[in-house]
Amino acid sequence: MEKEYDYPTTDLAKQRTEDFRTSVQYEKSPKLGKNSPLTTSFMVQVKACVIRQYQIIWGDKATFIIKQLSTLAQALISGSLFYNAPNNSSGLFVKSGALFLSLLFNALLSMSEVTDSFSGRPVLAKHKAFALYHPAAFCIAQIAADVPVLIVQISHFSLVMYFMVGLRQDAGAFFTYWILIFSATMCMTALFRAIGAAFSKFDAASKVSGFLISALIMYTGYMIKKPEMHPWFVWIYWIDPLAYGFSAILANEFKDQIIPCVANNLVPNGPGYADLTFQSCAGVGGALPGATSVTGEQYLNSLSYSSSNIWRNFGIIWAFWALFVGLTIYHTSNWSANGGKSGVLLIPREKARKNTEILKAANAGDEESQGIQEKRQENSRPASQDTKVEDDASDQLMRNTSVFTWKNLTYTVKTPSGDRVLLDNVQGWVKPGMLGALMGSSGAGKTTLLDVLAQRKTDGTIKGSILVDGRPLTVSFQRSAGYCEQLDVHEPLATVREALEFSALLRQSRNVPDAEKLKYVDTIIDLLEMHDMENTLIGNTGAGLSVEQRKRLTIGVELVSKPSILIFLDEPTSGLDGQAAFNTVRFLRKLADAGQAILVTIHQPSAQLFAQFDSLLLLAKGGKTVYFGDIGENSITIKEYFARYDAPCPESSNPAEHMIDVVSGALSKGKDWNEVWLNSPEYEYTVKELDRIIDTAAAAPPGTTDDGFEFATPMWQQLKLVTHRMNVSIYRNTDYINNKFALHIGSALFNGFSFWMIKDSVGGLQLRLFTIFNFIFVAPGVMAQLQPLFLQRRDIYEVREKKSKMYSWWAFATGNVLSELPYLVICAVLYYVCWYYTVGFPGDSHRAGSVLFVMICYEFIYTGIGQFVAAYAPNEVFASLVNPLVIGILVSFCGVLVPYAQITAFWRYWMYYLNPFNYLMGSLLVFTTWDHPVTCRESEFAIFNPANGTCGEYLASYLQGMGAAANLINPDATEGCKVCEYTTGTDYLHTLNLKTYTYGWRNAGICALFVFSGYGLVFLLMKLRIKKTKGAE
Repeated sequence: MEKEYDYPTTDLAKQRTEDFRTSVQYEKSPKLGKNSPLTTSFMVQVKACVIRQYQIIWGDKATFIIKQLSTLAQALISGSLFYNAPNNSSGLFVKSGALFLSLLFNALLSMSEVTDSFSGRPVLAKHKAFALYHPAAFCIAQIAADVPVLIVQISHFSLVMYFMVGLRQDAGAFFTYWILIFSATMCMTALFRAIGAAFSKFDAASKVSGFLISALIMYTGYMIKKPEMHPWFVWIYWIDPLAYGFSAILANEFKDQIIPCVANNLVPNGPGYADLTFQSCAGVGGALPGATSVTGEQYLNSLSYSSSNIWRNFGIIWAFWALFVGLTIYHTSNWSANGGKSGVLLIPREKARKNTEILKAANAGDEESQGIQEKRQENSRPASQDTKVEDDASDQLMRNTSVFTWKNLTYTVKTPSGDRVLLDNVQGWVKPGMLGALMGSSGAGKTTLLDVLAQRKTDGTIKGSILVDGRPLTVSFQRSAGYCEQLDVHEPLATVREALEFSALLRQSRNVPDAEKLKYVDTIIDLLEMHDMENTLIGNTGAGLSVEQRKRLTIGVELVSKPSILIFLDEPTSGLDGQAAFNTVRFLRKLADAGQAILVTIHQPSAQLFAQFDSLLLLAKGGKTVYFGDIGENSITIKEYFARYDAPCPESSNPAEHMIDVVSGALSKGKDWNEVWLNSPEYEYTVKELDRIIDTAAAAPPGTTDDGFEFATPMWQQLKLVTHRMNVSIYRNTDYINNKFALHIGSALFNGFSFWMIKDSVGGLQLRLFTIFNFIFVAPGVMAQLQPLFLQRRDIYEVREKKSKMYSWWAFATGNVLSELPYLVICAVLYYVCWYYTVGFPGDSHRAGSVLFVMICYEFIYTGIGQFVAAYAPNEVFASLVNPLVIGILVSFCGVLVPYAQITAFWRYWMYYLNPFNYLMGSLLVFTTWDHPVTCRESEFAIFNPANGTCGEYLASYLQGMGAAANLINPDATEGCKVCEYTTGTDYLHTLNLKTYTYGWRNAGICALFVFSGYGLVFLLMKLRIKKTKGAE
């Protein structure tokens, strides 16, 4: 193989090479190894990364504030829910719930680290490729930034939660609680950060994090007590950081306490039963037979906890933290700058058979094979035939006949320091067949002017006139004018042809038959020279169409709509190499020659590109006009203009770059070039010619006919096309669907085998409650997965499709909702099949079918919640921070953590009844537990001696009063009376405010209503987000 470069081997060359190596080594820190690509020492890297991390936090103050406010809100709500919990047996469950929620909420809040990991990954991977710093420095910087943020977060959460609940009023106990919650939150933050670092795809990371949070919550020791865990999953308890945290804060609260039994926990109780000698605790862990109180240590021992293990658990939590940090550093160090395949064409699976040749090229996966394949495809047809096809396509292209003008255009926005003028008295025109360039230095207002002309601004004040054929803009203007964004935003899972057909069907006039619209798509495909890739997926940058191909597609999407006025393009050559940029501008020149009117913003084009344009509008800072008019052959006209005012363009200079330098650079010579323009004869000509064009156009019949419709297609057709596109997109998004199914199957099997064949004991009743409660926690993982998809679609809609009046927000929201429904039904069925029978719920069809119906409703409910949060969220991280607050509030008030009777009155009479999770839990409990017989285990009996007579005689009045739900096992005994707290599951459900079996179907019906209200909020928040665009006054 021939060498590409033969390096000189002379002594001088060797000496210079050695000198260069020495200078490079000299610039490095002496603490670095000789072969290290880094420059600075590790501590300097850490310092720089810490500063950068705080700058990121400060730059994104909204996310920081939302996290702190949501934490404070959750603490206030939870504290008021568990307010002043009693220091007796009735407070055991309430305090345990408060301590569990303290861990749960902060753990859920830490899940946002998965989303955050993927949003920051491209930058970190690029920094690593540039050898700016070692990934370990970045990870340590994140930890350094975590500590003060979490100290603030945990401090205000703990202060509010701890004292409102009424936990131990002891300084040592409070600070132990604080440090344990802080440690557990640091550990969970590190865990989810490690998960984000370990996976290359967000869908996989969200699936694992969703399943993991469900598993860790279940084996915390709150839902399933340690002694009741099955042997095949008990190992999870020992590797669960939350379990160590829960054990420690529970021991911190109950150690050294005497807990008296009261109310239902004291048997017998009520009038005539005041003598503690003949009473006993019932349903309180650790209580001895005949005892009317239990010590904190006895209660802890019944849970397999010990107060002596508090600081042992503290150390174990930090050991887990160190492990997760190490995993994060390891996986972060292995990130690559480009996570996807480079330059590979992707074929949708249902079209693969028809495109085997392209599929082979895509599977080859390297640039060379793709180039060979594309060249072979290009050569598969004679050049003369290609030229003929292109000419035919040009002949069939829709031609503009309207003149577009703007006069005395001023755009002002409000800022904290007052009104700011972004465009100042700008005027000009674009005629059919004209390719106009809009230029200026960065910040001169090029894109702003384009947005104002295209009626895409939603804020500020626009003054002046924008006319088409001398007439005000019509309601159909935005869809009649094409607009190509600088960023090529497309649905990545659509094919090239599908994207073009979608635009044609929705934006061409409703009077045009669909067959004719689709035929026009073929014309544009030939014109774009994209017939060889029409059935390939658009994909994302790096895996799918190349940058140039995406740019051509962007132009094509606008062309297929048959723009009847003109086409706007914002920086069409941005991100392209020289050849690709030339191809793009050459294509625009071809369109203009075919009769299209085109206005393009472009930043310092080459002389070759600049020569393709007919006219120029040059802007200076503040949106002031410097020049408008013809460019001339070889830029002669514009050169003469600047030469006349002492700024001649040297022969060797690029005219475009020279003009920018003159207007805003070192060559400006202190002149006010806007003032020069206003006093020039060219300006006088422009004003007169503009008035003449407007008057002439206004006197003639209009070149375009307005049909009076804001959207080209009726609503039913919008709904049909948008829903179809979203259905196809989800079908092709196999990672999304597979992860959703896998999360449900995995969670269901895990739930089912964790609560395997629940016994008929009193403890079994609580296990029934918690296995249903655990079903709720399938939501966080799925919501974390669906929200980025919703936001991605919303960005496509808001950036391009809404502004071009392709379809309405109503169709967008409907398509998002309907496309998810079939998969949600499948998810519910999968969860039901894997879970319902493994826990031993009733097998009769009417109860089993009722449970499935409610489960399907719940899938719709939490999806609606996730989508309405995403509908208004500015970004993915914000949505992931709001989720824990919403889920936390709904979980708190569903009657599980605090039974109905113990919810404070303020919340009980409105929040409890407005909570969909309350009705979910209620209906599922009724269908699975009503009339279920209860058989107490020996440890669950209240055992005591009667004061006189037999047990039945002694307890006669009790069993007819407060103990009506109790079951006396040995009524004829004269000692050792054994009382079970409940006779059937119905008695237990009465304590949860479920009074009759009809509550099951009542609650199921209300769940169905919440499905509609949840999706209704999606539509409402989308409507609130949509702003009307501004027109000129």
